[in-house]
Amino acid sequence: MHRALMIGIFALALVPIGVSAQRCLGSNPAITHVEVQSTHVVGKMNQYHLVGTVKNLGTASQPSNTLQFVDIFDAAQKIDSKSIPPITAGGTFHFTYNWNRALDAGAGTTKFIFKIRMVHGVNCNPSNGGAYVLTF
Repeated sequence: MHRALMIGIFALALVPIGVSAQRCLGSNPAITHVEVQSTHVVGKMNQYHLVGTVKNLGTASQPSNTLQFVDIFDAAQKIDSKSIPPITAGGTFHFTYNWNRALDAGAGTTKFIFKIRMVHGVNCNPSNGGAYVLTF
């Protein structure tokens, strides 16, 4: 009995922490990264080229009839949406967005929030990556 208990405890200790929090049974799209890839001066504006990554952290591919978006917010105001195709299990999709801002705008004064919006389909764990904040 004691030996079986010790083997069970040892087996549990080998399971990586956070695996169950990251993966769930089914599809699980999450915004895993967004960054300013480049900046170009256009007239009296800086044009920021943003690149983001959506990854399916789940155990199943999304069906072909999945309809989902990344909604883009400037602080609390929704400014755009990007359509995201169905993603295979473990697969990724990259989206881009361009934003113009005054040349004299201070660093760290723009806060974008990116949120997954499922119109048709299932997200087995919408709380783990349904939103991503980028300040630039």
